[in-house]
Amino acid sequence: MRKTYLISAIVMLLLVVVGQSVWAYSDTKGDPNEAKITELQKQGIVSSSKDDKFNPKDKLTYAAGITLIVKGLGINIDDKQFIKQPLASDYFTRVKDNAWYADAFIIAHLNGLDIPKDIDPSAPLTREQYAHHLFRAMMTKGDFAFIELFMLIHDEADVTPVYMESIQKLLISKIVQLDSKQNFNPQAIMTRGEGAGWLHDAMRFVKENILKPEPGKDVQPFPLYDPAITIEAVNEEVNKVTVTAQAPSPGYGMRISSITFEGDQATLNIEPIYPQKDMMYPQVLTEVKIVTFIAKSYKPVLNEAGSSMNDTASSDGSAAVNHE
Repeated sequence: MRKTYLISAIVMLLLVVVGQSVWAYSDTKGDPNEAKITELQKQGIVSSSKDDKFNPKDKLTYAAGITLIVKGLGINIDDKQFIKQPLASDYFTRVKDNAWYADAFIIAHLNGLDIPKDIDPSAPLTREQYAHHLFRAMMTKGDFAFIELFMLIHDEADVTPVYMESIQKLLISKIVQLDSKQNFNPQAIMTRGEGAGWLHDAMRFVKENILKPEPGKDVQPFPLYDPAITIEAVNEEVNKVTVTAQAPSPGYGMRISSITFEGDQATLNIEPIYPQKDMMYPQVLTEVKIVTFIAKSYKPVLNEAGSSMNDTASSDGSAAVNHE
């Protein structure tokens, strides 16, 4: 019996060792994101290739990056209804309907991840592009409280303005970090290992920081009214879009939960930030606002939350759009 027990123990030990060697990628040892890649693999978010390699130093393509974000954060279109089955070609000019990543691009588009219509799926993602799409994906999961802080970035001039808000929020939440020289390197190409690391930390942030309503509490009425949009040209390609609204007290805030791009229209979905329950605020009418950046090829409009709105354009057609 003792001999039989010893043999069984040895067999079990070998199975554990072999199982671990098969489970882990053969080329991630020593990589800064090794543990995070392994965790994503255990969760089935990334899978082994035929040669059992992850290639962490390779460029992260749009196809792989968008698929990684959609799968990792569990984004879907289960709450949407369609007259016909949505196809990738309905929204993108270079994404084939039968591509392995087609469904991920459809889901990403319908959840406002802000992917260009003419994107090449085989093109590598820059750090600022990946940061933007990752943050947009996070915002589909619910409400989060971010510290009102602007992180100083030494190479801020290299950041595309439309991506700045996303980068700032990821820095504030410590999902990404600046380098030793306080640079973000926005135009550098993302690696597969780095993309997996950011996603891992984004998933953890969402899980630990999502604001959940208290059990038994009724949904609060929408407190913002008289929303308005003001547009200011930043350069030949990008507009600065400011959304303002009236709130019952200074304790309220506002955020853009998502932006849905359809045709030449960008629909801004706004959500209120409610006052802290342990704070007292004067009940005085207060203007709240939020700023984002949108390509000039899109016309920004507000969703239907709030009162009906009419467009009023400035004389040059680009300086301002007010909704009253």
